[in-house]
Amino acid sequence: MNLLPLTESERSQARQKATAARAVRAEVKAGLKSGNISVGEVIHGRASEDAVGRLRVVDLLRALPGIGEVRAKAIMDEVGIALTRRVRGLGIHQKNALVEHLSAQARDPH
Repeated sequence: MNLLPLTESERSQARQKATAARAVRAEVKAGLKSGNISVGEVIHGRASEDAVGRLRVVDLLRALPGIGEVRAKAIMDEVGIALTRRVRGLGIHQKNALVEHLSAQARDPH
């Protein structure tokens, strides 16, 4: 597939848009890590934002305190979400199951 060559101004606009999207995703991850934002708020409230919707669910989970790569994959497997799924691609049942699973873990960490 050949892409059309971009002009310098188009390339600059694309760079700015990508930088802004990365900043939004970093802000969401930092909020999750600090506890200022919950996964439910991100999934139910901000998934419609383009930058947040493109965030991979596994990266969203890894931003939570105490959850690394292995645990994030295990949670996604338990809930039935593919590792390649992005936030905007989650169905309503997957969203609810993920939020419920995480809140159950928070109530009973063992």
